[in-house]
Amino acid sequence: MSNDKIVKIGVIGAGNIGNEHIKQFAAMKDQCEVVAVTDAYLPLAKQRSKDNGIPNVYDSAEALLESDVDAVVVGVPNQFHAPVATLALEKGKHVLLEKPMGIDLESAKAIVRKQRETGKIVMIAHQMRWEWLATKVKEQVDRGELGTIYTAKAGWYRRKGIPGWGTWFTRMSESGGGPLIDIGVHMLDLSLHLMGSPKPVAVSGATYAEFGPRKKGIGTWGKPNWDGYYDVEDLATAFIRMEDGRTLTLEVSWAVHMDTNSTPFVHLMGTDGGAALYGNRGKFLTERFDAPMEVELARPEQDEGARKRMSDHFLACVRDGKEPITSVMTGYTNNLILDAIYRSSRSGKEITLDWSL
Repeated sequence: MSNDKIVKIGVIGAGNIGNEHIKQFAAMKDQCEVVAVTDAYLPLAKQRSKDNGIPNVYDSAEALLESDVDAVVVGVPNQFHAPVATLALEKGKHVLLEKPMGIDLESAKAIVRKQRETGKIVMIAHQMRWEWLATKVKEQVDRGELGTIYTAKAGWYRRKGIPGWGTWFTRMSESGGGPLIDIGVHMLDLSLHLMGSPKPVAVSGATYAEFGPRKKGIGTWGKPNWDGYYDVEDLATAFIRMEDGRTLTLEVSWAVHMDTNSTPFVHLMGTDGGAALYGNRGKFLTERFDAPMEVELARPEQDEGARKRMSDHFLACVRDGKEPITSVMTGYTNNLILDAIYRSSRSGKEITLDWSL
């Protein structure tokens, strides 16, 4: 594809997250055009079309994928990620896929295999990597300012934040899990990225469901379905070992009785320095003249935003045929670890990761 070609984009799934992609790509008319949209609830797709000037509304993903779009955004519920993404690849489309890549490990494997078979771009929409704070920290890590990052701790404790109780969010067969696969995958992906993408080899984890089954800890995201059910966790904790001996601790919750402001965090601990990220605040930590020293990080005055940077990168990968930073294998790595955490929780044992596809 030539560098000056306008990329034609179709959006599959017009809900909240799909709408975020629509708005972002619609604002990038010099690079792309959102030309098609579909949703399982067709009136919503029609409304998005009307609100954003999208010329074509299709009554199914299959119909949209028969059109001449170059790339698609897949923003459907987790259980449909693999079926829609693999069909899109078969139809010759590049894919920007919402997280988690697959609802489970087998689904993730199916996407990896299809991507390798077709050679098309698959990028996972982990926008937290593109936040200004994460990019600043990664620059310093890559320069060696922290030395060797030998361990890290990441998490996201929501005190009262169970989304859409009784809907697909809280049904294992439709979501793949609770906060671990919902928000934990963000923290897992970001931490591995900031650590320099070490290879995980073993995982020990535990999950708990102490709030959801009692209809406690309900948040404001999504409309509850009190006739539905809840069979996922509401807290998860894990310890991840890397091939080179480094480690990562991960802890996430939708609901928990603790003193938390519900802000995601990452702590990087290196031989020459450390970094702490709390939401959109961050600092570097080191020692100088036998005394601790901290440097607060300041947000750039002209920050175009994480979603703009992420969308720019996707379009560049489509035009240039290059592998995305959040490639299909980064998505597979996340799914491999998530699967191992759930398995470890059920068995009470550490799980050795099997990287075979």
